[in-house]
Amino acid sequence: MSAAQDCIARASAPAQDADVTGRLAQALGPGPFALVMLFVSPRADVARIAAETAARLPATHVVGCTTAGEISEAGYDEGAVLALGFPARLFAAEVLELTDLDRLSRSAAAAAFLQLRQDLAGAQAHLPHEFALLLVDGLSLCEDDLASALAAGSGHVPLIGGSAGDGTRFRETLVIHRGRTLRNAAVLSVLRGLCPVRALNMDHLHPTERRMVVTRADPAARVVQRINAEPAAREYARILGKDPALIDYLTFASHPLAVRVGGRYHVRAVQRVLPSGDLLFFSAIDAGVVLALTEPEDLPSHLDRRLSQLAQPVPPVAVLGFDCVLRRIEAEHKQLGGAVSEVLRRHRVWGFSTYGEQFGPLHVNHTLTGCAIYPPGTRLAGAG
Repeated sequence: MSAAQDCIARASAPAQDADVTGRLAQALGPGPFALVMLFVSPRADVARIAAETAARLPATHVVGCTTAGEISEAGYDEGAVLALGFPARLFAAEVLELTDLDRLSRSAAAAAFLQLRQDLAGAQAHLPHEFALLLVDGLSLCEDDLASALAAGSGHVPLIGGSAGDGTRFRETLVIHRGRTLRNAAVLSVLRGLCPVRALNMDHLHPTERRMVVTRADPAARVVQRINAEPAAREYARILGKDPALIDYLTFASHPLAVRVGGRYHVRAVQRVLPSGDLLFFSAIDAGVVLALTEPEDLPSHLDRRLSQLAQPVPPVAVLGFDCVLRRIEAEHKQLGGAVSEVLRRHRVWGFSTYGEQFGPLHVNHTLTGCAIYPPGTRLAGAG
């Protein structure tokens, strides 16, 4: 068994396999595991897999979500079910289930997160490194409020996560906990362990001088109706020099919009054009926001350079990645999918393509967000 497999167990199986759970259990090994995290293709029988894995995997907690594509030993993958196991000899975990996100009490969520952290720290004081992983319904429209609320209970602990996906269908996104599939919900896993962890958040986009102003919006629905006082989709297309009838998810992946927050630009990605001609966004948007068109660097080169920086002082044994589906769409549209997959394989990245990423208090788009996990005893500057 390799050092990477010894610290983080990983398994994959085709979504249509008649015994997905059996294949995952065999590949993961006997455990026991403090936590197993599942990333499940929407092509799978998600409810059956959720129930079977909760009953059959040797884990204290099993959580997961549906995906917009998987990241496995193949790099970009499709139609797979992945499992990542955190061994109980190295990690301890507790899980907070958050339901009815549209009626979320921000103070209650932060208090519950803080209490969970305190309980775990009290019971597992010998485990020095702490981090939190959030999986949330990607069609809930609640990720912005949720990430902001949970940040109040996180202290200096890395809080990272991804929004569940449904390919490019945008019909149903599910999270998994206690053998059930949940909508309008999130699961927050808090881990303490012997393995140091370094959080990561990267994008390959640079803002240009081309700007536009949101002049009418419905923030609760993440819908923009007017840009520069003109119908939103038509004005976006005009600025790009494109026919409004021809803009689609490929356009949005190739020409992302960004807003300046706290001295840094963050993408506010468009999900699709509504029949009304309005633009539906993946994350929070409001009237008065100034959006900048961005230009991308070469995605494989940027990804390789940034992931290579994680190899100090030693390479990580594993990288957990929440990768925006728009990056995958861009890579495939530019025929760079193979090159990106090679970089992901080489740097041991496993995870899934998301409908958005959570990094601390922010819900963001068009990023690779995640964490690098290092061997026990590694000394990292600022490790959680």
